Amino acid sequence: MTDIIDFTLPPDLEAHEPPEARGRTRDGVRLLTGRRATGEVSHHEFRDLPALLDPGDLLVVNTSATLPAAVRLDRISVHFSTPLPGAGERDWIVELRRPSGKASLPYGGGSPGEWIPMPGGATLTLIGRRTDRLWQARLSTDVVPYLRRHGVPIRYGYVRRDWPTAAYQTAFAHDRSAGGAEMPSAARPFTPELVTRLVSRGVLLAPITLHTGVASPEAHEPPYAERYEVPAATAALVTHVRSHGGRVIAVGTTAVRALETAVDASGHVQASSGWTEHVVTPERGVRAVDGLLTGLHEPNSSHLMMLTAIAGRDLLAATYRAALDEGYLWHEFGDLNLLLP
Repeated sequence: MTDIIDFTLPPDLEAHEPPEARGRTRDGVRLLTGRRATGEVSHHEFRDLPALLDPGDLLVVNTSATLPAAVRLDRISVHFSTPLPGAGERDWIVELRRPSGKASLPYGGGSPGEWIPMPGGATLTLIGRRTDRLWQARLSTDVVPYLRRHGVPIRYGYVRRDWPTAAYQTAFAHDRSAGGAEMPSAARPFTPELVTRLVSRGVLLAPITLHTGVASPEAHEPPYAERYEVPAATAALVTHVRSHGGRVIAVGTTAVRALETAVDASGHVQASSGWTEHVVTPERGVRAVDGLLTGLHEPNSSHLMMLTAIAGRDLLAATYRAALDEGYLWHEFGDLNLLLP
């Protein structure tokens, strides 16, 4: 494997269900660790995380809750992605998908002005296309309460059955805000007991929020504008930790995106909120983050550009080679990858 951006993922390395259904605990998934300074790659369980971090390190976690963002109709499903910036509670970006065997595919039909009858007597009106697969649409009622009554979590073809919304929530999920279309899955293996062990070791934790939109298994598109918040206390803690020689470890690519959006011209993280279209690439690099805890990403995923910026191509290639050789599992219910300086 000479180019980590272009590798083949065997179907048997896709996680089809949560680890609890495979006889493991949340924190019993595997953890593949790579260290940029030495090039070392090592194998652990996720519950070993406290021993892999140093006292004074800072984990930045995403508190976004996961919405049941899919509404199934007779012939198509509607995936609610994200509200439109500056619009009300009823105007969202959505994706229409149609069943295809055990999976689904983007639905190419629809036209501006068309209205779609929805469960519970609601109506969805298509306003106009935003991309080839995404629509601007207006629901006849507020979207988030509607989804909580009629939606189910978005499920892609490699997950073979429905799981309750609770299976898609992390220990850090906060229900005070609308939530995201997909789970910030790097945080899923954390348990209250593991957090206690981290704190006892002297590892710090700080929150950000970034509500994710829908991904597309077919498109491999760069992320579009998503809502985020970096609180003032988190910004101050990042500055404090880095000034005292600690490491800032983002839990998930969403945490990287939020932190890097909040970096000012002098390289310091500031309190910030709004909508971000920031894309981390090797050319742009990172200024707020020293390491990353993340899942294993698909070939050609834009996330691999971010991982390359943090870990370097050589370490990332070695890490993914080891993941493939040792049978690590991909996707939101799979194993984890810790990339350290």
